[in-house]
Order: sequence, then structure tokens, then C-alpha cells
Amino acid sequence: MRGETGWRGLALGFLCLIASGAAGARTLLVGPGRLLHLPSQAAAIAAPGDRIEIDPGVYEDCAVWRADHLTVTGAGPGVVIENRICQGKAIFVTDGTDITIARLTLRHARVPDHNGAGIRAEGGDLALRAVRFIDNEDGLLAAPAPRATIRIEDSVFEGNGVCAPVCAHGIYVNDLAKLSIIRSRFFETHDGHHIKSRARVTELIGNTITDGPRGTASYLVDLPNGGALLMRDNTLEKGPKTENTGTAIAIGEEGVTHPGGTITITGNRFTNDGPSDTVFVRNLSVSPAELRHNILIGKVIALIGPGQSE
Repeated sequence: MRGETGWRGLALGFLCLIASGAAGARTLLVGPGRLLHLPSQAAAIAAPGDRIEIDPGVYEDCAVWRADHLTVTGAGPGVVIENRICQGKAIFVTDGTDITIARLTLRHARVPDHNGAGIRAEGGDLALRAVRFIDNEDGLLAAPAPRATIRIEDSVFEGNGVCAPVCAHGIYVNDLAKLSIIRSRFFETHDGHHIKSRARVTELIGNTITDGPRGTASYLVDLPNGGALLMRDNTLEKGPKTENTGTAIAIGEEGVTHPGGTITITGNRFTNDGPSDTVFVRNLSVSPAELRHNILIGKVIALIGPGQSE
């Protein structure tokens, strides 16, 4: 009887540790002092609607998030997940839809083909809030998902990117309905682009996208297949070590598969710290680009291609 009571107490303790909130939704607690020590253990049992809270600490781990409607968040500052790859792709792989990831750092993603990502998005809608991507080959890499949206807020992408020989980037999304990046920072990207988007709509608001003195990125923003673009109130800089001195923002250079989108670039501040002329916007689509109220510093040509600059 005493043994049965002890077993029941342990089971009740486990349930209390992982269960809270409305019926059908749980909070799974992850940390060195928890029953779930690693994010991958939580991912293995996560069900739709669950919330995963990870205690501060450094975890050598990776995880595949398969369930829908998940929230994966740091429980406090200093949650770092690093150095391990799942499915040969990324530290986190998201297969579910409507997943939110928040308040953690993903760093040092490496794979043999040099395309290792902090997050590989392969499901539906994804939201990132206050996530840091540090020293990965790709920060975020998203597979085609024509109905999906990715929204990134208050996040940091630092020291990502590589070309060996194909290029990885700070962010690279394939065909999506919409990519939104808001109040985020891109710094010292290597070789590839800070942001490469094949989404039908790309929205960049209030971000800082800069090479700095050591960054070697190519484009600051690349929309290789065209599409609608809103860039508003961003701070942008081409550094002296950029791999591409000629262009800051490129639109349609790989062939326009999303024609007819509105291109509005307004209220941005762009600085060219290199010695040669840089085109702020090189528009190779047929949609006119509307440039208004931008501040251009250094040797800058405002626009080449359809559109007008005020």
C-alpha cells in the first residue's frame, strides 16, 4: 500500500510539473532540474496547443517540433541551444503549423553541405519573438509553403551566412504568402544576403540591417522573384568589406514569378561606407518602385529600373 501511494505521488508530481491551463493544453517545463531535461524531450511528447517553457542555461541539443499550435519559449534570459543538428538540417525544425518561438538563442548550426540553420521552417505559419540567431550557416531557412506566413519581431541575426560554394544567408525564405520582419537587427552577415525572400509579400519595418566594419554580406535585401515589398523606417548600411559593392536592395534578378506587387520604400536611412557607388534599389521587375523620404549617405545611386525616387 505504501509503495502504491509513493508511485501515485510521483505520477501526480509529474502531471503537476507538465500540466496547466485549459483542458487539452499543457505547459511542459524543461531544464536541468525538471523531469524533461532537454528541449528534444519536450518536442517528443508535445501535443497541439502545448506551451514549452525552457529554463535558462546552455543546451547542446536540437528538436523537431511536429505538433501544431505550439509555443516554445525561454522561461527567463539566457536560454541557449547550440551545436547539435536534427535531420541534418537545423537546431530547431518546425514541421507543425502556427508555432511561436520566443526568448531564446540558437547558435553554431553547422552541417556538411554548409546549409545548417538555427531554424528550418518546413510547416505552416511561424512567429518568432525575441529570438537570437548567432553564428549559424543560415539563421532561418524556410521551405516553400505558399499559404504560410512568417512573422519575426524584436529578434537578432548576427554573424550568420556562408558561401561554400552555394550561399546561406541571415534569412532565406522560399515561396510564402508573406514574410514580415519588424524591429529586428541584422549584423555582420557573412558572404550571403542579410535577407533573401521569395515570398509574395515582404514587409520590413523598423529594422537595423548593417554590415558593420567586418561584415561581408552581398545584398542587404534580395527579392529574386519580385513580389510586393514594403520597407519603412529601417536603418541600412553597406560596409567596406561587402562582397557586392554595386547593390544594396535587389528585386527580380532571378526572374519575376510574383508580378504586379507594389514596391514602397519609404523613410529609410541608408549609408554606403564603401569607396565606390552603390545602387540603393536595383529594380529588375516591371513593377515601379516608389522611393519616398529616404536619407541616402555616401556614394549612392537611389534607383535603377522602373519607378521614381523623391
